[in-house]
Amino acid sequence: MTLGERLIPPEETLDGTLGVEYLERTEDTITGRMPVENRIRQPYGIVHGGAIMSLAESLTSAATALAVADQGMIAMGQEINVSFMRPITQGHVNASAQVKRKGRSAWVWEVEITDDDGRLCSLIRATVAVREARGKMAPMPTGGGEGD
Repeated sequence: MTLGERLIPPEETLDGTLGVEYLERTEDTITGRMPVENRIRQPYGIVHGGAIMSLAESLTSAATALAVADQGMIAMGQEINVSFMRPITQGHVNASAQVKRKGRSAWVWEVEITDDDGRLCSLIRATVAVREARGKMAPMPTGGGEGD
């Protein structure tokens, strides 16, 4: 079984739950967005900070993974730092990420989060670990609950 055969379908992951859309990717950038709906809001009606951080981590991990896959490597979030400056209450949470350093074992990204009016709402620095894809991975869920 290959690594690709082990991946969970996107609609069954956090990205699917949040409604993440991947829009454009180049060698050093990636953009994406997610719709503002109650499922990503906190009780005061603004987008939850955890949802914003998840969007940034998803984009940067995906872009890194796509870039290193042909070298037999995988990528996963290692560290994330965020400064929230303006709340988002409607429309979309828009993310634009640019890689700042492509290291052997980690890539560092800078992510700008904006609202639909182009206003800067958050700045994020994400570090994505790059590791060798090994043959044994945790078994993927097959559905149901305990005892499957």
